[in-house]
Amino acid sequence: MNLSAQRRMAADILKCGVNRVYFDPYLGDEIAMAITREDIRNLIKEGIIQKAYKKGTSNYRKKIRHQRKIKGRGRGFGKRKGTKNARFPKKRAWIRRIRPIRSHLKKLRDRKLITISTYRKLYKNAKGGMFNSVSQLNRYIKDKELLRRGR
Repeated sequence: MNLSAQRRMAADILKCGVNRVYFDPYLGDEIAMAITREDIRNLIKEGIIQKAYKKGTSNYRKKIRHQRKIKGRGRGFGKRKGTKNARFPKKRAWIRRIRPIRSHLKKLRDRKLITISTYRKLYKNAKGGMFNSVSQLNRYIKDKELLRRGR
């Protein structure tokens, strides 16, 4: 039996598309008898005609993939698109390296552990890329005995 007119009216009443209208499969005859909008409204009240839920997109696989990435899986060469510098720019790496070195030098200068002239030399060395880390800077200062004595 053709229930397209009832489906269309029900969609209009339920304010949804015709594909979201659900008819109870066992009560097709009763639905076929409904020819007015009032009849359709009564069937909706009775629950014979319903509005189906919208289908959503599941995040399940995305969440699993993200958990695996956190663990370090799926980050090999085969998954990489950009160059090394595109994935983590040289400038960001430089900033991450130089800021702690410069702030450490400022601390040493302000506490008067190194002279201003030594500070300037070490600052220029740091700018030239001589030190990769604060610990390397400290080793250099210790080896060259640049710390002021008596403090």
